[in-house]
Amino acid sequence: MTKRFAFAGRVSTEDQQDPVASRNWQLNRAQALIEPVGGIVVAEYFDIAHTRALPWKRRPRSAALLEALKDPNRGFDAVVIGEPQRAFYGNQFGLTYPVFVHYGVEMWVPEVGGPIDPESEAHDLVMSVFGGMSKAERQRIKVRVRAAMTAQAKIEGRYLGGRPPYGYRLADAGPHPNPAKAADGRRLHRLEPDPVTAPVVARIFADYLSGTGIHALAERLTRDGVPSPSAHDRARNPHRSGVAWAKGAVRAILINPRYTGHEVWNKQRKHERLLDVDDVALGHETKLAWNPQEAWVYSDTPAHPALVSQDLFRQVQQRLHARNAASTGRAVRTRHPYALKGRMFHSSCGRRMQGNWNNGTAHYRCRFPSEYALANTLDHPRTVYVREDAVLPPLDAWLATAFAPDRIRHVLTALEDAQPDRDLRVEGARQTLADCDRKLARHRAALEAGADPHLVTTWSRDVQKERAAAEYELARITGEHRNHGRMSRDEIRALIDALGGMLTVIRHADPTGKAEIYKTLGLHLTYEHETRKVLAETRPAPTMCVVKVSEGGLEPPCPCGH
Repeated sequence: MTKRFAFAGRVSTEDQQDPVASRNWQLNRAQALIEPVGGIVVAEYFDIAHTRALPWKRRPRSAALLEALKDPNRGFDAVVIGEPQRAFYGNQFGLTYPVFVHYGVEMWVPEVGGPIDPESEAHDLVMSVFGGMSKAERQRIKVRVRAAMTAQAKIEGRYLGGRPPYGYRLADAGPHPNPAKAADGRRLHRLEPDPVTAPVVARIFADYLSGTGIHALAERLTRDGVPSPSAHDRARNPHRSGVAWAKGAVRAILINPRYTGHEVWNKQRKHERLLDVDDVALGHETKLAWNPQEAWVYSDTPAHPALVSQDLFRQVQQRLHARNAASTGRAVRTRHPYALKGRMFHSSCGRRMQGNWNNGTAHYRCRFPSEYALANTLDHPRTVYVREDAVLPPLDAWLATAFAPDRIRHVLTALEDAQPDRDLRVEGARQTLADCDRKLARHRAALEAGADPHLVTTWSRDVQKERAAAEYELARITGEHRNHGRMSRDEIRALIDALGGMLTVIRHADPTGKAEIYKTLGLHLTYEHETRKVLAETRPAPTMCVVKVSEGGLEPPCPCGH
């Protein structure tokens, strides 16, 4: 009798593993286990480029498998794991296997020699050991890599990757010292002064030490037509406008010790933070965080040509520290909650407006110095303000009435007719494919321009792996859409009913709670300073509304009555 199995596996591309080869050998292990009992694989749930530290609910394919367990017509009788150390990490087995037991689905593992017995302490112990080994392996690799990189930066002064600082460019530093990597065409790199931007760095340090402030420096560089870091390197900064120098860019240059010629590593780290302290099973999210300066690793000797002297850099740091709020006695800025944080944009420049607390009231401000405006040919006031309390009442009223009973039929029809086959995962996969195609085009151009063929081949191979993973993910998600189809009218109505219940509490929520609700709704606000109107949209938007504000408060409501 044939027994139907779903195959579950995972591969991470962080250490340049081949997703296709990894899937094949894990699948072969699984098939070798189930074939003696007449087992065949009828479904696959294989995660690509997702770390083992993520719980199953946050891995796309593993989460889909957990959902499939709930369906009596799932199409398979049991699940076979390719390798437990790739599937489970830490205590994930103990948090996941009870779901299989609840729905009566067997889990087969090669290391156990067949199905796991929920009543067997030995099986539970074996799987717990594999989870612990998986976690220990990941931690051991992290320790080894960090120790090796510390030694390479400190003793050898080796350039360890990342984008070169403004003022430098990458130069070839010979073959990789690892014979295997050298045979694969890998090369080392070092920093060398960029003839275009290196003089700008020297100018910034000299002008600042002569008494010019950071803000004045940014305006002066913009006025003189000096391209900002994001404008100079558009390929790696497509998300920035690049129209002018920002104060933060000038400050980042002034505090970067690599301009003294020494290699500096470990300025930032990947910090894992619990998603929810009340539900540890959700796992962590990884974000970059700054390390304290005493943890930075400096090369023992100069590793590349210096753009500024050690003495000049030290004097600049002294001036920067002497001008901070703590040393001058100025008031230290305190944090205030902003309900529209990250939601308000200025129509003239398209930039996000910043929260600003004035006279005990939340405002949103857009500062655009005259030199910035000239650089972008904009007619932009130096500073634009809008009060939060002039926007919230009509905004909340509009959101609450958008799903009112008298409008529910219109909303249902609009959403059902305009319902796209939109999935953020699809958009992400397509964006990755487009990015990979652009990278490959640049690599071809570099090869035609005379770049090192071995280096370009290495780059292209990495991009091809990333592209293959994106194609696999896109095909899988597209298949899900064909299986699940579009939302029915009843499903849309249930969603709207739940949303309407949430909107009823908006008016009484505190600013932090409002901010979360607005984020969930995809709220986007655009302020037009000339007409003093705020255009409010939800994305995707069932409707939109224009709210007019004035210094005295709210003006008459818009034509839609909101």
